[in-house]
Formats: sequence, structure tokens, C-alpha cells
Amino acid sequence: MATLNVIGAGLAGCEAANIAASMGVDVVLYEMKPVKYSPAHHSDTYAELVCSNSLRADAVTNAVGLLKEELRIAGSLIMEAADNTKVPAGGALAVDREEFSRYITGKIDSSERITVIKEEVTRIPSDDNVTVIATGPLTDGDLFEDIAGLCGSDTLHFFDAAAPIVMAESIDMSRAFRASRYGKGGDDYINCPMNKEEYLAFYNALITAERAEVKDFDREIVFEGCMPIETMASRGEDTMRFGPLKPVGLIDPATGKEPYACLQLRQDDRAKTMYNLVGFQTRLKWDEQKRVFGMIPGLEKAEYYRMGVMHRNTYLNSPVHLDDTYRFKARKNLFFAGQMTGVEGYIESTASGFLAGYYAALTALGKDIVFKPDSETVMGAMAAYVSDPNVKNFVPMNANFGIVSNMPGKFKGREGRKLKYQAMADRSIEQMARFAQVLEELRKG
Repeated sequence: MATLNVIGAGLAGCEAANIAASMGVDVVLYEMKPVKYSPAHHSDTYAELVCSNSLRADAVTNAVGLLKEELRIAGSLIMEAADNTKVPAGGALAVDREEFSRYITGKIDSSERITVIKEEVTRIPSDDNVTVIATGPLTDGDLFEDIAGLCGSDTLHFFDAAAPIVMAESIDMSRAFRASRYGKGGDDYINCPMNKEEYLAFYNALITAERAEVKDFDREIVFEGCMPIETMASRGEDTMRFGPLKPVGLIDPATGKEPYACLQLRQDDRAKTMYNLVGFQTRLKWDEQKRVFGMIPGLEKAEYYRMGVMHRNTYLNSPVHLDDTYRFKARKNLFFAGQMTGVEGYIESTASGFLAGYYAALTALGKDIVFKPDSETVMGAMAAYVSDPNVKNFVPMNANFGIVSNMPGKFKGREGRKLKYQAMADRSIEQMARFAQVLEELRKG
């Protein structure tokens, strides 16, 4: 009987376990919670979202939106959970993070082919079974040392951060207002507008606020997509106004004008009790977060469900060690998945878990690869990127159309670009439909 080990029950690990089980493989899924928690995790459930509840843009003319549609077509458990637990977020897909994790936990625990063992794995399994390591970017301890020993000196690091979450009832709505940028999505966001004087006072307090010590932070890489807000502010007085505090597309009803700067708060749960400070990842000390963020209109008396946190993430030098099936080149029965491979973001991690689980299941079944999504799909393009030996200065990468095979034809201007992305989406969806048919035949045995 074919058996597969999956280490780690995050998004990538759960996706890998689910697709492999659906293909007739018995899966042993190892999860260290609740025996041990990483610095960023708090819940006993699987696939815990820790950085944001937003799974980003949902339109297929955006690369991550197309990636989500690719996963839906292929039968992704994570996308099934997301679509069943979503909350309003304008043009983005956001979820109630607790319902989302409970949904996935229920599906995994009820699977007849998945056995969950709740213990910390400290060594890469040496048996003949195929293994997928999906322990995430916070992998540490003996397992980290074992992986580092396998890779030599090619294990890399970068820093990641999470934004604070505040109680909805503690937001002063006499200062804030509900709206989405350009009216897209109705009143999905709470907006905290600032005039110039308020913004400059906040800016000066932020760049001088006391920061928590994070070992080796100043010598490591900060991933641009999760840059601490104070790091962004240090790049210039107006940098935040072109980033998370941009006021464009928002009209303050109190003045009838566009604010000088504006913080958006995104709904974090279905009951609308929690709101995330969009783009406010931080490593400020907790008391400093309360003091400085309390200078923002509407947040003067904010109460926090979670303060902002920062941690060091680990990823492999994947172009050296992995092929385009996420297989470790030096060990035919070993696969990696998730952010450890250098894909960045929840959906990207999910896609790597899906493909790693698919290829690992075929290996466990002793079957040849009958279909491989190529670089005309976002899913295939990401697998190609992390395994491309020609990539120099390898760093974590979000889904983007720059890594997808180009679309023949002439597409000029903004409208031309939209047509190009739609054509790329149509091409991808056609290929994924063929992949879905192959998967269905494999599931039938």
C-alpha cells in the first residue's frame, strides 16, 4: 500500500495531504501543535492564518487571482475552505480565519486516508516512504539543523511581520468612516483619515518609536510585501502615503475631500468584531504600538486582539536543490512545499503544496507523471521559477505575470494590458481544465 509522510499541517501540508489522499495514497500527517507552537501560531487547528486574513485579489486578470482559479479548477481543499468562509473585502478574497482553519481541520480529520500524528518531527524520515516537508518558514530546532545539513550552506533567511488586529467596537466611528477605494466593494473597509498635521505627527512618532530587538534583523533580508511600517516610514516622509496610507479613491464624508493620508482597516472575521490594520506589519514594542498607532484618528482608544509581531523566516536555495516538481534533487523520495521553497504568500504556498502532493503521490504509487502544469499557468510558472538554475540572487517571490510564459500578439496601453492578462487567464484555465480531467481519472483509480 502506497504511503506518504507529510510534515506540517499548514496550508501547504494540508493541501499536499488532501490531494494525495484523493489519489488513493495513505497519508501520515505530522503536526507539532498543540505539543509545540511557533512564535506566530496560537490555535490548535490546522492551516492557521497568521499574517493576514486576506488571500488578495480575486480577479483572474491579476496573477494571484488567476492562481486561485487554477486551484479551484484542480479541486483545492484550501480554496474550498476559503470560498465557504469568505468575508467582504472589496475586490479581494478575505476569510474568517477561525472558520477557515476549522473547516480545513474538519476535512483533514474526517478523511479515511489521512492519519494525523500530533508530535514534533526532529529529523527527516529515513524510511523508504515518500515524504513532503511543509513545516513552513519558521522551521527551527533539530529539524532545521537536519535540513541545513542536507543543503550545506545554501539555507537562506528573510524577515516577515504581521499587522495588529483591533476590536471593532473600540474604533471611534465619529472619526473613521466606512468605504472601499473608488466605491468598489461598498463599505467593506473602515477608513481612518488624517490631515497633514495629524499625518506628520504620526510619522515623526513612528520613525522615533522604540523597536523590539529581533536577532540578526539588520543583517537580513526584509521581504518587500511584509515590510514593517516603521521601515517603510524611514525611507521618506511621503513613502507611506504612496503605500498603505495612500488616500487615493477615498472621500472623507466629514470634509467631502480626499484625506491627506488614510489607514484602511479590513474585516478579519465574519461577525465583524475584528479588524486588521492593512499594511501595518511592525516590530515596534507593544506599548509603542498602542501609543503611536493611537495617534491615528479613530484608533485613540483602540483595544487589540493581537499586537504586531515579527519573526525570521527560512527558505531553501531552491534553484540549487529542487526540481520543478518540488522534489529534492539528491533524494528521489523527498519533496518540499510551502514558503520554505521560496514561494511567498498563502495562495502561493497552497499551490506549491498541491503540486508537491500530486507529484509525491505519483511517486508513492509508482506512476509516471501523466500531466505537468507548465509556465502558461501561474502554478506551473512558480514551480519553474523556484527551480530555475538561471535565477540569480534567489529571493521569495509572489505570484506575478512576469514569470508566466508571454502571450503572443500586440497589446498596447492600459486596455491592451487588460486584454493580454485576460488572454493569459483564458489560456491557463483551458490547461487547468485538462489537468482536472487527469486528476479525476487518477482519483477513480
